[in-house]
Amino acid sequence: MTGQIVIAGAGVAGATAARTLRTAGYTGRIVLVGAEDCAPYRRPMVSKDLLAGTRTADRSFLEPEKHWAENDIDLRLATTVTDIDTERGRVWLSDGAVLGYDSLLLATGARARRLEQHPPVRVRTLRGVADIAALREAIETGPLLIVGAGLVGLEVAATARGLGAEARVLNAAAGPLDRVVPQAISAWVQDLHAEHGVRIDNEVRLAAVEQIDAHGVLATATDGRTWTASSALVAIGAEPDTALARTAGIAVDDGILVDEQYRTSAPGVFAAGDAARRFTAHRGRHERGEHWNSALTQGAEAAKSILGQPVTDIEIPWGWSTQYGVNLQFAGWPQPHEELIIRGSLESRNFTALALSDSTLVGAIAVGRPKDLRAARELIATRTALPSTEWADESLDLAELVQPHSHARR
Repeated sequence: MTGQIVIAGAGVAGATAARTLRTAGYTGRIVLVGAEDCAPYRRPMVSKDLLAGTRTADRSFLEPEKHWAENDIDLRLATTVTDIDTERGRVWLSDGAVLGYDSLLLATGARARRLEQHPPVRVRTLRGVADIAALREAIETGPLLIVGAGLVGLEVAATARGLGAEARVLNAAAGPLDRVVPQAISAWVQDLHAEHGVRIDNEVRLAAVEQIDAHGVLATATDGRTWTASSALVAIGAEPDTALARTAGIAVDDGILVDEQYRTSAPGVFAAGDAARRFTAHRGRHERGEHWNSALTQGAEAAKSILGQPVTDIEIPWGWSTQYGVNLQFAGWPQPHEELIIRGSLESRNFTALALSDSTLVGAIAVGRPKDLRAARELIATRTALPSTEWADESLDLAELVQPHSHARR
C-alpha cells in the first residue's frame, strides 16, 4: 500500500500509529509531526523519574532516535499542523510546508488545565519535558503547594518528598484519586501520603491563587481559609486539544468525535489518544481515555483502521501510578456507589479491590498483584458475573476464570 499518511502529534498515540503502520506492511510515506523538540518519549516518567532526576530524557524515548529514520518515518520535531483542508486532503505546517495526505491521523493530545485566573509566575503546570526544569526549581526552593489530587498532583507530591521538600495538596473533591478509585481506596491513598508527611486537604473550593511577592504564592478558599508556599503546581487534569479539528469543521464534543473505527466526521481523517472521544457499543456512548495505555492502544488500533484492518471492539481503560515506591494499578470503570470486594489487605499493601455492579466485575484496583489486574481486565471485558462470596474467595485464582472466555472474546 502506497501513498502518504500524515500524523499530527508525536505523543504515544501518534508515534505508536507510525510504528504500527510500518510493522503492518504500509510502504508509503509517513510524516510524523511533533510540537516538542525531542523524540517521542514516555510521558508517565515526567512526574516521576524525570522530575526526580533518576532518569535522563534520552532514556525515556519510546525508541532510539535513529529508529524513525531507519524505518523511513519522517519525524518533524518542533513543528505543528496549523490548518487542514479536508476536501483536498492537505495540511499546512508551522514551518510553512504544505503536505498532501491520503489519510490523516489527529493525535494532538491534551493540554494541562489552568486556573481561571492563572498567575504567570510561580504557579506552574506539568505536561511535558519542557515543564520539568521550572518545577524542579520550585521543589528545590519549596515548600510546594499542589492544587489537585489526581495522578499527576499526587505523583509530584511523592517526588517532592523524595527530594526532601515540603508539599501540601489542595483537592476540590471528597478524596484523592476520586475519579479512578472507590472511596475506600481513596482513603488508603490519603493515609499513604500522610505517612510520608504530605497533608491532603479535601473539599477545598479555591477563590484565588495569587503571587504575593517575588518569593511566594497565596491560595484562598471560598470559605476564607488560606495557604502559602514558595510556588504552586496546578494539576487539575487535562483538556483535549481539539482546536485544529474544530477549525477544520470536524465534529468535536469534549474531544474529537470518532466511531469505533477511529474515523472522524471528515473523510480520510482519523483521531486517537487523549484528543479523541470514541464511541463503543460496549458502553453505548462516546468516551475519552486519558491514560497512557489507552493512547498506546488507540494509536495502534487507529493505524490498523487506516489500513482497512479490523480493530478491537472493546477497550478496557487501565493505568498505574507509583507513589513512594508503591505501584497502584487500576482498570475498568470503578464507581463510588458500586459494591467493593477487597481480596488481601489494605494495611499490608498487598490487595486487589474488585468493583461490582449487580455481581458483574466493572473495575479493579491492585497493589502488589499485577497478575490479578491482568486477569481483571479480561473479566471486565467479558462482563463476568459471580456471587460476591466467590469474588471474595482468595482460593479462587482470577486468572483461572479468564480461560473460558478468552476464545469467545477473540
